[in-house]
Amino acid sequence: MKHTYTITLLLFSLFITAHLIGLGVINSYLNVTPEGVEWKSLPSIAGVEVERPDVAPQYSIWYILFAVLFGTVLILFIIKFKTMMLWKIWFTLAVTLCLFIAFAAFVRPSFAFSLALVLGLIKVFKPNIYVHNLTEIFVYGGLAAIFVPILDVMYAFILLLLLSVYDMYAVWKSKHMVSMAQFQTKSGIFAGLLIPYSKTGISVKTTSKTAAKQTAKSVKTAVLGGGDIGFPLIFSGTVLAASGFVNAFIVSLFAGLALMCLLLLSQKDKFYPAMPFLTAGCVAGFLVTLLI
Repeated sequence: MKHTYTITLLLFSLFITAHLIGLGVINSYLNVTPEGVEWKSLPSIAGVEVERPDVAPQYSIWYILFAVLFGTVLILFIIKFKTMMLWKIWFTLAVTLCLFIAFAAFVRPSFAFSLALVLGLIKVFKPNIYVHNLTEIFVYGGLAAIFVPILDVMYAFILLLLLSVYDMYAVWKSKHMVSMAQFQTKSGIFAGLLIPYSKTGISVKTTSKTAAKQTAKSVKTAVLGGGDIGFPLIFSGTVLAASGFVNAFIVSLFAGLALMCLLLLSQKDKFYPAMPFLTAGCVAGFLVTLLI
């Protein structure tokens, strides 16, 4: 088993919470009319509209894959040349935008932006585990509200398949996904859930800080990458648009159960591509919705 039962249940609970909130965010931007589904516009920032990509579903998967590859190349560039400020600026902008879209589903846009900006800055420049995970359970709802409207169930499924293949290659073959995860964890700016172990499970390296000494503390943590939360949520969001909240949550629940199975069956200190398991869970959940 990769983590303790407590950590495993906590990761599962936060995954489901992020999906519940995310589905609520997506639903708030959705209008179901007799003529079909209509999507509300995203909120504007200082009068400037935030627009979704204007692409058809059959092309949107390539748009999203290109964005994933571009982000990967950028992170690898940052790792190689140690341009941490670029990483912080990019991450702050992305997090603030997604949080703004998520919060604006529930509160006035002006307050949503202020709250998103404050939390985004704290998350990056004054990180702590509570703000980090609080923002993580909201940020993917904002991301999904951008991309779900340009997909449908079939193309979202194809996207999951392609991402599963990429994830397996990136973890088992090229291993650059492992390098990126380690870099983000060490930098303290991680796209995904971070759960520190209890005192009995903490691995600490400490040196005292005096006039000539520095203090560094490394705490053992369990992580779940942001893509492993966000992409299954996008698939669930397309199910929400097609057949309602209950069916979408069933898909998310099965994805969460697939994640739990992976965590229970995997071994400590080994890296596994989660997307193939999450995709299988999404498909199983979707098939269940067809039977009820």
